[in-house]
Parts: sequence; structure tokens; C-alpha cells
Amino acid sequence: MSKKEFDEVNDNENVNKDINIENIQVNPAKQSSSADMIEEKTIAKKLISLYQIQQICSQIDRIRVVRGELPNEIRDLEDAHEGMQTRIEKYKEDIEALQDQIKSEKISIAESQALIKRYEEQQNNVRNNREYDALTKEIDYQKDLILNAERYIGKHTAGIETKEEEIKGFEEKLQEIYEILSQKKDELTDIIADTEKEEADLIEQYNTLKENVDQRLLSAFERIRKGARNGLAIVQIEREACGGCFSVIPPQRQLDIRLHKKIIVCESCGRIFIDKHLIEEEGLA
Repeated sequence: MSKKEFDEVNDNENVNKDINIENIQVNPAKQSSSADMIEEKTIAKKLISLYQIQQICSQIDRIRVVRGELPNEIRDLEDAHEGMQTRIEKYKEDIEALQDQIKSEKISIAESQALIKRYEEQQNNVRNNREYDALTKEIDYQKDLILNAERYIGKHTAGIETKEEEIKGFEEKLQEIYEILSQKKDELTDIIADTEKEEADLIEQYNTLKENVDQRLLSAFERIRKGARNGLAIVQIEREACGGCFSVIPPQRQLDIRLHKKIIVCESCGRIFIDKHLIEEEGLA
């Protein structure tokens, strides 16, 4: 073999080596890129599913907010109605107690009057001034008891009149509360009738969608929603900030959110981020 032919063979072998090396280098890159694309699609699908669940939950929240104020108002009115009834019953019990005290004072007056009559009769048969003076003191003492009893009767009678007037006011207020309560209950019945089917449909959609979401991710979503004041667990970036707590999001983190290679949460409030372009692509905006 001539030197020229030997050189040509070596050149061909070197080319083959270069090709083989290139193939080894390129193939893993292609496999990695393919895996990344699959992972991005998986993450995107999870985010879209969560966003759809969030939309349904927000609609359910709005229905319950409209209805939710009325049950609270009804409970307050029921408590006020019960409280007013309890107050009226208490005032009636107080009146009965005052009436019993008046009866007791009248009995005391009658007893004192009987004693005075007896003492006056005894005065007609006394043998000396000492006995007469003693009976006189007893008569005066009984008369003082009668005066005190009459004052108590007057005081208790006035107390009864005052409480009876207050009871009339309470009963009028009770009637007002009852009428408002009946009206609110009718309103709630109408609202429930109007929204019950819509809410049931939304709950059915929610149950269907959540079956396609990873349970750990769904549990995290529900936990975040429970702790969020507005019920939002997944949000977009709005004006360079978190759509939930409005904390500023750094540019690099915004880029990571747009790439949706992994689930990213807000460092301030813990809400899950979703890129608005992904929402628009799915026609959910």
C-alpha cells in the first residue's frame, strides 16, 4: 500500500470516528429535550386543571356569598328573637315576684292592724301608766310597720307598672323582629331555589375535574384555598406582582413561570402561579 493510499484510509477512519462521537453527543440532547417537552406539557396540564377547578370554586364561592349573608342575618335575627322572648319571660317573672311581695306586705299590714286593735283593747284594761305606755309603744311600732309596708307596696306597684310598660315595648319589638325574620327566610328560600341547581352542577364539574389531578397537588391547592382570604389558590402575575398578595415577582422567577417546567408558588403567600399566556392558549381567559 502506497503512502497516499494509507493516508486516505486514515482520513476515512478519522471521519467515521468524528461521526460516531457526534452521534453520541447529539442523541442524549435530543432525548433530554423530548423529556423536557413531555414534562412541560404535564406541568401545563396540571396547572390548567387546577385553574379550571379554581374557576369553578370561585363561582361556587360567589353563589354562597350571595346566599351566605342571609343565613347569618337570619341567625342573628333568631338570636335576637329568642333573646327578646327570654327578656319578656324574665320581666314577667320579676312582676310575679313583686306581686308576691305585695301580697306579703298586705298580710303584714293585716297582722299589724289586728295587733293594734288588740293592744287598744288592752289599754282599756290597764292598771297603771307603765302598762299603758308599753302598749302605746307597741301600737306605734305596728303603725310604723304598716307605713313601711305601704311604702314597699307603692314601690313594688310602680315597679310592676314600669315593667309592664317595658314588656309592651319588648312585645312590639318582638313582632318587628318576627316580621323581618319571616321576610329574610322567604328571601333565602327563593335564592336557594334559584341557585341550588347551578351550585349542584358546579359541584359535579368540580368532582369530575379533581379526579384528573394528582391528589397531593389537589390537597395543597385546597389547603391554600382554605387559608386565602379571597379563596384564590392559583393566580396569574399582574403588573409584575402576585395576583393574590401583590408581592413583586423577580424577572427570573417570572421567566420560570412562563416556561412552566415545574410548579412554582409565591414566596410570600404560597399561592400557585400560572402563566396568563397558557390560560389564553386554552381559551380560559
